[in-house]
Amino acid sequence: MTNLSRRDFLKLTRDGFLYLSGALTLGGLLRFLSFQTEPARQTEFNLGPVEKYPLNSRTVLEEIPAILLHTESGFSVLSLVCTHLGCAVEPQTDGFTCPCHGSKFDADGKVKQGPANKKLQSLRVEKTPDGHLYLFTS
Repeated sequence: MTNLSRRDFLKLTRDGFLYLSGALTLGGLLRFLSFQTEPARQTEFNLGPVEKYPLNSRTVLEEIPAILLHTESGFSVLSLVCTHLGCAVEPQTDGFTCPCHGSKFDADGKVKQGPANKKLQSLRVEKTPDGHLYLFTS
């Protein structure tokens, strides 16, 4: 066994810390690069048969969030995301209210009271020949 001088010991210690910090940095970089992002959000929803939604009904679709309106002119869908800061609006008897900042929308999604200044987004809904409704969010 050889005797290590103080200088050699400090050099080995320094090199050991450099290699350790390099390995930790490389591990962190590999972890950062292998990060899994959120999966793509679903943009097409099968809402089921038309018979499920009677005339003059308002059906809240929690998973989207949206509301399906069936009127005499057909089906329409309004997003339940407030156009001010993205809070979920709550359906009321005469329209919608944002619980975060107090914006109010009429039954058609038009702004009645701010701070929101744009109406609720209309989403595309289609009826297939076999009688099913499909909602598209993009």
